[in-house]
Amino acid sequence: MLRKFINRVFKRDDASTAREPAVIPFSSHGMGREQISSGSRRVCAALSERGYKAYVVGGAVRDLLAQVTPKDFDVATDATPDEVRRCLRRSRLIGRRFQIVHAYMGQEVIEITTFRGALGEDAKTDAHGRVLRDNVFGSQAEDAARRDFTVNALYFDPATEQILDYHHGVADLKQKTLRVIGDPKTRYREDPVRMLRAIRLAAKLGLAIDPAARRPIREMAGLLENVPAARLSDEIFKLLSSGHAVQCLRQLHAEGLHQGTLPLLDVVLRTPEGERFIMLALADTDARIRQDKSSAPCFLFAALLWREVGAVWRRIRETGEHPLPALHQAMNEVLSAQGQKLAITRRVAGDIKEIWALQPRFEHRVGRRPYSVLEHPRFRAAYDFLRLRAKAGEIDAALPAWWLEFQDADSEARAQLLATLSPEGAKRRKRRRSRRGGKGTQGAEGEDAAMDSAALSGDNAKNDAAA
Repeated sequence: MLRKFINRVFKRDDASTAREPAVIPFSSHGMGREQISSGSRRVCAALSERGYKAYVVGGAVRDLLAQVTPKDFDVATDATPDEVRRCLRRSRLIGRRFQIVHAYMGQEVIEITTFRGALGEDAKTDAHGRVLRDNVFGSQAEDAARRDFTVNALYFDPATEQILDYHHGVADLKQKTLRVIGDPKTRYREDPVRMLRAIRLAAKLGLAIDPAARRPIREMAGLLENVPAARLSDEIFKLLSSGHAVQCLRQLHAEGLHQGTLPLLDVVLRTPEGERFIMLALADTDARIRQDKSSAPCFLFAALLWREVGAVWRRIRETGEHPLPALHQAMNEVLSAQGQKLAITRRVAGDIKEIWALQPRFEHRVGRRPYSVLEHPRFRAAYDFLRLRAKAGEIDAALPAWWLEFQDADSEARAQLLATLSPEGAKRRKRRRSRRGGKGTQGAEGEDAAMDSAALSGDNAKNDAAA
């Protein structure tokens, strides 16, 4: 009944043919100009003063209507990119597939797009229908029809506080439904990343994916293999850092999309231990994001790939290799295999390796070693990773508990904590001396430190060569 009423009020037409927008006043939607950022207001005002149309568009409008705090504010206009640049002094052109302008307003970066026109028959696409070049400008109605979902085809005018709704996006938000504008198969072929975006938005806003939009996803999941790795990696990180990563991951797996994005998940999720570890990692990330804490790509990817690193590490150690070099070999092998698919940058790969490499060092709580670990720039992320391993039952919970106490203690208390481990340390030193021909503790520590440094230096050299 509610759907029929809303459809009757908004006179729902086919999404691909709607041209005249519903004009929704402030009295109906309740979203005031003070809710959008000052930077986006200034951009719209500057363009309007020069005679152009300019609206806050897409995700920001959608999120505010859904009572979710937007991460950024985008603007759409009838001004071309060159005209936008002439209106806004601190701006620059970016993008190949579709040129956009970034305007710098204090600490804000506002993304400004020109209204896109309908795709012509001469549009440059790949063999699968993915649009490669899209610098075609058009009317606002054409721009609305080119957007992916109805809830993203909303235009807010800061001057009048009206929302222009071309495809009944406000009604769909009220109905908690995510619909594709136009034919879903065609839209997924144009940009396969839309399938991932559907999963993310549905989880973020608590929407049900319309059956017509959901039905083709499984059969078209293979199209994701043709998406550039950098763009795919960016969308995966958005999904994993959405604050709803657990739900997104389950939905990805249910729709078969993991095959084109994270095929290693099939291997990880086959075992209860692997599934528990991944779900704990994502639940921890979700909790951090909901508390407005940051989430680093290195920690997320370190967690996703850790089980695979562990399996390769065990295999190499079985050949008789020393544990530390074996770990670095395993890290290189896994990142080499997964890094290209996930477009992991050299810097992020280095951070991931440091998180992994610190894990065995947490176990050596003798002499000056704990102090050097504590001073490591990746200590906090590596310690959080250690806690995650304990939660998953991979290691004894006493180890991260000791490190928590050690990092919060003063110098005298730290010395006492180390003293409580002295009998264990003495036994370790005795075993090392017997294996290494009588070397003292300092020599053993120096050898481990040198090995650690050499392994990391080797990794960095390989990274530099690859770059």
